[in-house]
Amino acid sequence: MEQDGRVLRARVARGRHGTLDGDALPVLADALATLDPESVGAVLLVSDGDSFCTGGDVRAFAGAEDRGAYVGDLATAFHTFLRAVVDCPVPVVAAVTGWAAGAGMSIVCAADLAVGGRGTKLRPAYPGIGFSPDGGMTWTLPRIVGAAKARHILLTDRILDAQAALDLGILATVVDDGEVRAEAEHTAHRLAQGPTLALGRIKRLLGSSPDLPLADQLDAEAAAIAASAAGAEGSEGLAAFTEKRPPSFH
Repeated sequence: MEQDGRVLRARVARGRHGTLDGDALPVLADALATLDPESVGAVLLVSDGDSFCTGGDVRAFAGAEDRGAYVGDLATAFHTFLRAVVDCPVPVVAAVTGWAAGAGMSIVCAADLAVGGRGTKLRPAYPGIGFSPDGGMTWTLPRIVGAAKARHILLTDRILDAQAALDLGILATVVDDGEVRAEAEHTAHRLAQGPTLALGRIKRLLGSSPDLPLADQLDAEAAAIAASAAGAEGSEGLAAFTEKRPPSFH
């Protein structure tokens, strides 16, 4: 984990094949939960291997003395991290190189924006080892693609190529494979220079909208836009508009 300007870069998987880094999950979760929007405007999730993340260490699952307890403990740590991604007060961008399978696909679905390459592939992967999903995939995926498509993808363990993932809205952008990291970096830095508090409000409003009645969502929007208008970001944005110049939020 390292900070580059206003972007916090976090590695979610280890090794060439992108195995979920269970040891890093509590550290990453704590970093996201305690993040200060004054100094960090976006988070970039990356892997240092050929694939973004291909899920947990299946050999470790198979070798565990108490498999249920082992996998359950890992899922609990993973879910603490996923909650931190969803609750993070700034946008979270994923640089999805190669495969995003199992837990990797769950992370992609939880991120705010995911950049993939033309060779990127996503797969639930859980049914392939006789597991049901974790990482919120049964909650996030239906909200992204709809309930019927989510059933099809999860029950058939469907492999999604980059174009299918883009068409379904799981990936936000697809570029040449060699440009994934650079495009994701560019996206994260652009977001980090934006109105951080306003973007955080947008993220929270989008998160609450599927479960709130319209009247409650309208009340939440009114409170959020009033807070934006009263704050420094709103003042700068309005001044820039009236002065016909680009805003400078940081």
